[in-house]
Amino acid sequence: MRRCLVLPSLILLLLASGVAPAAERAVPETEPAAGAPDRIALWPEGQVPGESGPATVPNVIERSTDPALPDRYIDNVSAPYLVVYRPARPNGSALLVVPGGGYQRIVLDKEGTALVPAFVEQGGVTLFVLRYRLPAGRSDRQAALADAQRAMRVIRADAARWQIDPARVGVMGFSAGGHVAARLSNGFDVPVYPHRDAIDALSARPDVALLIYPVIDMGTHAHTGSRTRLLGPHADVALQQQFSMQGQVRTDTPPTFLVHAQDDNVVPVHNSLVYYQALLRAGVSTEMHLFPSGGHGFGVRIPAGLTVAQWPGLALRWIPSRHTEPARHD
Repeated sequence: MRRCLVLPSLILLLLASGVAPAAERAVPETEPAAGAPDRIALWPEGQVPGESGPATVPNVIERSTDPALPDRYIDNVSAPYLVVYRPARPNGSALLVVPGGGYQRIVLDKEGTALVPAFVEQGGVTLFVLRYRLPAGRSDRQAALADAQRAMRVIRADAARWQIDPARVGVMGFSAGGHVAARLSNGFDVPVYPHRDAIDALSARPDVALLIYPVIDMGTHAHTGSRTRLLGPHADVALQQQFSMQGQVRTDTPPTFLVHAQDDNVVPVHNSLVYYQALLRAGVSTEMHLFPSGGHGFGVRIPAGLTVAQWPGLALRWIPSRHTEPARHD
C-alpha cells in the first residue's frame, strides 16, 4: 500500500497560507539527488515490495535555525535508499545506520551526518545511513525490517566498490531505529519480502550491532509513540511480545554494544537492561555502557562535561575487537 503524503497539521496549515513555521522549513535540496554516487536505491525503480504506483516525494524538513547544527528529518519515504559517507582512509568496516524518530520520522543529522567526524573521518568506518519506510499509512509492520535486510545485502553486494570487507558490516540504530536494528539482529533471515535477484541471496545478518538508547520493549516499558505507530493503539499482549526484542534474541544474534542514559525519560533505560539480560542468557557477546546523565536523543551532540560523550570512542574500540572473535558454531 502506497503511503499518502503526510505533514504535521500545523505545517500544512502554514504552508497553505504561504507562511513557513519559524523553526521548520522544507529543504528537499539537501538530500543527494536520485542517481548521485552517494545515494543508493535499495530496489529497482517501481519494484519496492508492498508499494504500488509512482514513488511518493519524501518530505525533508529542517528544524534548526543554526547552519552549524542542522537538524533535518525525513518522512513519506516509499522508495527507501541509503546515503553513503566514505572515509579518506577506509579501515574496511562499515555500519548501516538506522536513525530514530519514533516510527514517525527519520532524523537525518543528529543521528546521521553528526556521526561523520568521529566514525568516518577519525574512525575510518564507512557509514550507510538508511531512509526507511515508516508504518503510518501502510498495513505492513515489516516494511522497516524489509528495508534493513535489503540494505545489508545491497552493501555487501557492492563491498569492493566501497573498499569494505563484507564480513565486517554492522548495524547501528538509535531510539526507534534501535528497534529496527534489533529486529534485524534477531530477524535477519525472516522472510519479510519476496526475494527477486542475486542480491537477495546474500546474508542480511549484521556482524555487530550497536544500539544507542534503543526502543526494545513493547510492553510495560515501551515508548508509547513507537508502539502505537508500529502496532496500533490497541495492540494485544501477544503482538506486544512478538515485537519486544528481548524475547526474540537468538544464539546467533550478533555481538551487541548498548548505550543508554539512566535519566532517559522518553525510552526508559529498562529497554537496554532487559535486552542485555536476554543477550547474556543466549550466550551472545555483549557490552553495555550506562551513563547517569544525557537524557534521550543525545547522539554525538553532547554538552561538555557529561561522561556519555565517551560513547563514540568506546564504540570504535569495541567494533574491531568483536570482528576478531571466533565465529560461533551453535
